[in-house]
Amino acid sequence: MKKSVFETLSAINVNDKVEKKNGLTYLSWAWAWGEVKKAYPSAVYEVARDPQPDKPYFADPHLGIMVMTNVCIDSQCLEMWLPVMNHRNQALTVDQATMFDVNKAIMRCLTKNLAMFGLGHYIYVGEDYPQ
Repeated sequence: MKKSVFETLSAINVNDKVEKKNGLTYLSWAWAWGEVKKAYPSAVYEVARDPQPDKPYFADPHLGIMVMTNVCIDSQCLEMWLPVMNHRNQALTVDQATMFDVNKAIMRCLTKNLAMFGLGHYIYVGEDYPQ
């Protein structure tokens, strides 16, 4: 029987690709996307855009800025969102954020999105190794 996308991707050990920063574990988007494309060459992603200003983020003057990605693998599509944050993982307001912050948040959101499909999922639940 064919394994599901989640079963396939969650079995990949990415521990040798992670970095530690401020007590948190990060998986580089480049490594994450590379592993997904090896297993599923037809996988695609897109960055959601706020249609009104046609920007790759959604901004609220009171709440801050949010980015969203959508990943499709084998006809299954999942979206994910992430606030734009500073180096201390604090959400930024519209006036505080730079395009570098937005770009970094988009790629972190993509990695989080790929974890919803299983890749590095154990990082987000505090596990040290995949099952």
